[in-house]
Amino acid sequence: MRITISQDNRFSKLPMKIKSFLSVVGFLFVSGFLAQAQGANPLNVVLIVADDLGARDLKTHGSDLHETPHLDGFAASGIEFTRAYAAAPICTPTRASIMTGKNPARLHMTIWSEHALRGPKLDKPMIPADSEGNLPLEEITLAERFKEAGYHTFHVGKWHLGEASSFPEVHGFDVNIAGHHWGAPPTFFAPYKGVVYDEMRYVPDLHGLKEGEYLPDRLTTEAIKLMKNAGDTPFFLNLCYFVPHVPIDGKSEYVEDFASRIGPDNRHRNPGYAAMVKSLDDGVGRILEWLKQSGKDENTVVIFVSDNGGYTGKWDGETVNSNAPLRAGKGTLYEGGIRIPWFMRIPGIKKASKVDVPVTTTDILPTLLDLAGLDHPEFDGSSLKPLLYKKHFNNGKTRPLVFHYPHYYSGTTPVSALRKGDLKLLQYYTPEGLRFELYDLSKDPSESNNLAEDREAIVKEMRAELNTSLWEMGANFPRINPEYESKK
Repeated sequence: MRITISQDNRFSKLPMKIKSFLSVVGFLFVSGFLAQAQGANPLNVVLIVADDLGARDLKTHGSDLHETPHLDGFAASGIEFTRAYAAAPICTPTRASIMTGKNPARLHMTIWSEHALRGPKLDKPMIPADSEGNLPLEEITLAERFKEAGYHTFHVGKWHLGEASSFPEVHGFDVNIAGHHWGAPPTFFAPYKGVVYDEMRYVPDLHGLKEGEYLPDRLTTEAIKLMKNAGDTPFFLNLCYFVPHVPIDGKSEYVEDFASRIGPDNRHRNPGYAAMVKSLDDGVGRILEWLKQSGKDENTVVIFVSDNGGYTGKWDGETVNSNAPLRAGKGTLYEGGIRIPWFMRIPGIKKASKVDVPVTTTDILPTLLDLAGLDHPEFDGSSLKPLLYKKHFNNGKTRPLVFHYPHYYSGTTPVSALRKGDLKLLQYYTPEGLRFELYDLSKDPSESNNLAEDREAIVKEMRAELNTSLWEMGANFPRINPEYESKK
């Protein structure tokens, strides 16, 4: 199906809503009282974010190569969201959604930071939407909310939300270790330095490096030190591993072991990637073990997510990953690009459970604030606390999920999507008009049967809901490139 896009650019940029200084101060004053006030034992919070880990990358999710005993145990003993989504198919927008509880479309952060700072490419049929390269300073982050409530706030690992003027310490973190604007290190082995795209890159704030030191191991060690030093003060730890993002750079002993296991029928076939997934699992295991040994696990919320679906492109000539049976991968709005693993442990909830309601990373901020007893205003995300305690969610109504990726990536062109119930609509922006795909995920999780032509009434209804949501958020849209034909 196609609908014509007129040349008058109906999808032009709307002005960004800027909060006043007084409103920011007013919110901080209100939220600044200790939420627990407070209770005798404020909850600690550990948020662990993997980088490019796909929904099918864990042993418990069907991987035929990867070894993830600690994450498998986490899933089996905690709360698992079986229909979890990243807010975007790439890192920066999803991480912005976690920090703010807002849809990337509302934040105008829809592409990764370095790309946004360079500006859109003009060699495509559509000019991609404008995007912010820095998390706006007027946004009040999850760290700021916890800090105002008396928490120690720690960031360790990947940040990717802008330049120095927008680093973690600017957005409410007391400590920032390794957080900078680059999306990945040049190497995962010390000293973590190298030239990438004609630019010298490195991982800051890591002193006393040892030969052969591996970055995920070091970040885990730094995170444990910070938790130890917090003493009796509640803490919020934002632990963001760089793995298993490229470059594919695993420990040699792990790589060799996985290489020996790969047979002709393996779906997962990259031993270097498998090694990095194992190191991620090692790190999560160390964090969980320290919490247990210190007794902090009885008073600590732990949440584990990925920032987008698995990367299915190539590195050094080898395919990095497969998300099958989900379609495609990172950078697309097909299920392989946005479905993620998501587990939680909540003090007081001992019984393991699975939650089948679709959720997104915009829900993390309101959920954590709600669990900690902190007041919070309205967000695009919703608190999942009712789901955790088996209560009604969203007044029993089906909640639509909106995705907006108005950019190009391998395997996709500018696109928005709406999931409502089991149906998912994709809306592609092309010079010829809007193109639609419709899938019934309950019957077709691989998104192989496009129903758009046969269900025009449903497409019309979902299209209207999707675009109403995007316009309400003030989303930026792609526009037709008038110079493209003349360059061909």
